[in-house]
Amino acid sequence: MIATVVVLGGRSEIGTAVARRLVAAGATTVVLAARRSDDLDTEEAALRQAGATKVSRVEFDADDLTTHEAVLTDIMSAHAPVDAVVLAFGILGDQPQAERDAAHAVKIVHTDYVAHVSVLTHLANLLRRQGSGTLVVFSSVAGIRVRRANYVYGSAKAGLDGFASGLSDALHGSGVRLLLVRPGFVVGRMTSGMSPAPLSSTPTQVAKATVSALQRGRGEVWVPWPLRPLFFCLRLLPRPLWRRMPR
Repeated sequence: MIATVVVLGGRSEIGTAVARRLVAAGATTVVLAARRSDDLDTEEAALRQAGATKVSRVEFDADDLTTHEAVLTDIMSAHAPVDAVVLAFGILGDQPQAERDAAHAVKIVHTDYVAHVSVLTHLANLLRRQGSGTLVVFSSVAGIRVRRANYVYGSAKAGLDGFASGLSDALHGSGVRLLLVRPGFVVGRMTSGMSPAPLSSTPTQVAKATVSALQRGRGEVWVPWPLRPLFFCLRLLPRPLWRRMPR
């Protein structure tokens, strides 16, 4: 049973929705880690309303790699044993800007890939020492076959997907496991103003599928599930057609 949950990206719609569902299933303690952690009143209130008896806030900047080890070690020490860590931070970025501005392209890749590599490596070491725990990593179908329309974000997710898959294998037998979640287009704050893609989902739907996969001991989950056979076929699409695919 999951009793203590850490959400890295404490104001993320998906991350907090996962935490609320875990609280409803019996979790009692939630740690919300985010920048401006003093401004998480809404998220904390929702978790307490769901039944959490303890909600802690921790200052966490995913882009500041130099702070990761100390912050994560402190969280683990203060709240051990930690049963689940949800990595819910990330940015979509602006594809046209990223094509013109190398700094913006690097910013997307830094947050969505490099920062995740750092956090996951530290967490894997900490949870191995604990001997238990689950890492929840949000990849994306955008990384399964990278599209011209969002290739900067997609390439970061492709890297994260590969890293998380390899880490999952490396953790086998350690008592620690990793759940890799591959959502499609999620209608929420991050995609506000964009036209939803086919087979879109909401943060609530992603959270429901994630918690169900956690409870069943799954290693990966596609949200919604028809995306898996769809992308198996899309991998075979000729490149001249693929490059015209929308976001």
